[in-house]
Amino acid sequence: MTTRIQRWRTLLKWCVLTALLAWLGMMIYHSFKPLPQGISVAAPATEVEQVRFLADLTWVDDDDVRTTDQQIFDRILELIGQAEQLIVLDKFLFNEFAGLPDGPNMRPLSDQLTEALLTRKTDRPDVRVVLITDPINTLYGGLDSDHLNVLRQAGIEVVITDLTRLRDSNPLWSGFWRLCCQWFGNSSNGGWLPNPVGREKVSLRTWLKLINFKANHRKTLVVDRGNTWTGLVTSGNPHDASSAHGNVALEYSGAGVLHLLQSEQAVVDFSKPELGLLAQANNAAGAVPQISPAMQVLTESKIRDYVISTLEHSGPGARVDLAMFYLSHRGVVRSLIDAHERGVELRVLLDPSEDAFGKKKNGIPNRQVAWELHRAGIPVRWCDTHGEQCHSKFMLVRKPDEQGYSSTTRAALLLGSANFTRRNLDDFNLETNLLLQARSEYQAMIDAADFFELRWNNAPNQHFSRPYEYYADHSHLRYWRYRLMEATGLSTF
Repeated sequence: MTTRIQRWRTLLKWCVLTALLAWLGMMIYHSFKPLPQGISVAAPATEVEQVRFLADLTWVDDDDVRTTDQQIFDRILELIGQAEQLIVLDKFLFNEFAGLPDGPNMRPLSDQLTEALLTRKTDRPDVRVVLITDPINTLYGGLDSDHLNVLRQAGIEVVITDLTRLRDSNPLWSGFWRLCCQWFGNSSNGGWLPNPVGREKVSLRTWLKLINFKANHRKTLVVDRGNTWTGLVTSGNPHDASSAHGNVALEYSGAGVLHLLQSEQAVVDFSKPELGLLAQANNAAGAVPQISPAMQVLTESKIRDYVISTLEHSGPGARVDLAMFYLSHRGVVRSLIDAHERGVELRVLLDPSEDAFGKKKNGIPNRQVAWELHRAGIPVRWCDTHGEQCHSKFMLVRKPDEQGYSSTTRAALLLGSANFTRRNLDDFNLETNLLLQARSEYQAMIDAADFFELRWNNAPNQHFSRPYEYYADHSHLRYWRYRLMEATGLSTF
């Protein structure tokens, strides 16, 4: 009897050890595994035919009445309505989840985008329409999406991104999930657990997938327009509950837009390869001289590399204006402080991490990072939010030429989907940003600079931002909680 018990104990120990080794192996491999081809790229800089800076603004007046002024989705709908051959969209949130239909400033963006795509497909049956999106819109297979179903029925090609091909940002959980749970799939027949973003009940399998904390977070559009291509990259989602958020976008035309199309082809290739080629993209323009207005597509960690390199190579006389929804990446934070100490003039405008679709947040990570920047002497202000989010991801860098500041000051504008966080910048999420390089008198640069100045300084009867002291949080406990969450991936930012 004793011998039998010892055998069972030995067997149990080996089983536990094997499970631990398998878990560790899954954690390590899926945190560092090779990325799919075409992911994490810095495309060549290309000359552009025209560029427009677009912004959605939300502010309150002296009576605390909230007002919105939107440009981005009006332009997206207009571009869709002009396409003759091809429409390719990649949108993270494309749903009506978490919204209050009668809430202030609520706009049915998901319905409007669906209707625009259906109308164009009806008017021009030969136009090819491809929508790439994230599985959050079906609650990871736990619910049917009415929007996606009606688009499919109309002949629109829908690609749900295969997130399992991406690296795991939350390895402590994902290593276990890949061993035990990914094989179970999901069911859209509902479930018994509360929905994290809506009313319908969902299954346990939805929650098990949700806490992998990974996404196709891109927000792009490519259409043909006349004899050229037009691309648009934004921080905004066609998501009803996000419709009052502040956002930014760049629209541009020219052969270089095909680099943006190539970046989306990469997602199609590993998520739904049977779709084939979106369009021939071998005639994209090559690199252009630095003095020309030039656009460059950056994805995933190439965004991080540019940000850190630019800050490291900036010195006295350079100016950097940063407006960011989430700022937590340790490499970026250190580079900001180092740049400040070298004499770079910095201004940082942050969302206060106060609101999330009717729920209150605890301020992590922005208030903790803001404290760090404030102690270093960097000016920080908060967006004056009232239920909405300050959702822009925007960095404007201006450097003097050899003669000092003048109308020919060099400028670089970076914007798109990527927050400056570990998940967004270290090859876990899918992200797309555009980098525009031009002289400061170029119209898109003027508009971008005016956008930041308005939000930093406010205007008569328009309140966009508040001083650092308003949301300051000097708790050491919450600071180290942020550091732990950022390092481990046990977070939603």
